[in-house]
Parts: sequence; structure tokens; C-alpha cells
Amino acid sequence: MTPPETQTQTNPGAALRIVLIDDQALVRTGFAMVIDSQPDMSVAGQAADGDDGVTTVRTVEPDVVLMDVRMPRVDGIAATEQILALADAGQIRTPKIVVLTTFDEDEYALRALRRGASGFLLKDTMPEILLESIRTVIDGGAVIAPSTTRRLLDRQLLAHLGDGDLSDRATQSAPQPAESPSAAGLLDEAAAQRLESLTPREREVLTLIASGLSNTEIGDELCLAKPTVKTHVGRILMKLEARDRVQAVILAYEAGLVHAHG
Repeated sequence: MTPPETQTQTNPGAALRIVLIDDQALVRTGFAMVIDSQPDMSVAGQAADGDDGVTTVRTVEPDVVLMDVRMPRVDGIAATEQILALADAGQIRTPKIVVLTTFDEDEYALRALRRGASGFLLKDTMPEILLESIRTVIDGGAVIAPSTTRRLLDRQLLAHLGDGDLSDRATQSAPQPAESPSAAGLLDEAAAQRLESLTPREREVLTLIASGLSNTEIGDELCLAKPTVKTHVGRILMKLEARDRVQAVILAYEAGLVHAHG
């Protein structure tokens, strides 16, 4: 089995195949123009709701799916879950899914992350950020919209851990290691048990991932070569049964490995 961190498209020399799933035709058209302007990307399919989106993904097996959250018939959360279930069953290749949200739909995006999405972006993100985000998730990274969206992510996760209302503190400080999972208040015993399989070094790396550091930055922090960091990240994802860095960070919060300080 290929470690999650090193999974890439089936044919690395080919253009990335993108599927757009959004009930607004104008949004799909705008994203398609941006994506098709790139020599290394192409729009392989489009759908106007989650039900048709799952069918399209099954047919074209894209590398990346840009998924709206609120859609008729089947919403983006359910569609994300269905697509990844097909991948888990070996019926399709596993695509990277980035959910798209407006300002007031962040809680839906968080639910999609818990279902296995690789990140989420605001719909009004700049074209260059959209393109960079697609390349980031293909390389095994994760994308999370900044500002209010990141604040909501921290607040929602940490509220379940008993830290209460963090207000703006979550955006002003990086996650810190908890003294122990029980000290932070466990949300998920299964998550804590999976964390027990990590070595002390892997726990260090996971804490730095939760702080938003790249592999290069983690290497600088721990005086490790970048390939060594990548190996640690791959092992962390495999041990935690996480699809990508976003899933690993969510699990670290839920198990109490990291929390935020004001």
C-alpha cells in the first residue's frame, strides 16, 4: 500500500483531471475558465448536484474534485462521503476533494472535513489561490481557508474538548501539545488509541503539522532532512488511518494531543 502522503495521480506526466460539482452554472463556468487556462490541468467533468457529481466522479475518476457544500438532492457532505466510500471499496481511484463554501457555510465545510475532504476554500478565493490549492492537495498537503474559516475550525473542535468559547484566540496562537489526552478532555477514545501507536518523534511532527508547518519548516524546527520528515508524515497518516494532513490534525484535536492557548 502506498503511504497516503506519497499518493499522486495515476499518470504524473498527464494534466490533472478536475471535476466541478456546484449547482450554480456561473460558478462552474468561472472555475472552469481558470482551471483550463493552466497547461497542467483540465476540467474532466461537471455536475449540478451531489447525486450527478458522484456519478460523474465514478465515470471519469478525476484527480481532484471541487465540491460545493449546499446543493439540491444530495449535498456536498453526503457526496463526499459517497465518493470516498467508493474509493475505499476499490471501485474508483481516491480523488482529493476540496469543498467550497461561502462565509455562512463554514460549519458544513467542517462536517465535510470530518467525512474525508482534503480541505475547504471560500468561493470568492483568488484564482491563483485556487490553482495553488489544487496543486497542494495533489502533493499530499491540505488547504484550509484563512481568517474566519480557520477560527471556526479551531473553535468547533476545541469546544468539544471542553475549552469553551475561544473567541478570536484560535487565530492568534498556534496549537500546543497537551500534557496528556486526559488533560484536554477526550472527545474520541478511538482517536486516542490510534495516537498511542505513534512514536514520540511522530507526535512531535503531528503537533507541528497541527501548527500549520510545511515539511520544510518541520525539518528546520526539528533539524531533520525533508525526506525524513516526509517519511514521518507518511507513517503518521498510515498509523492514524488518515487520508491526509487535515484528517490527522482533526484527530489530534479530538484526542487531546494538541490544544490552543490564548
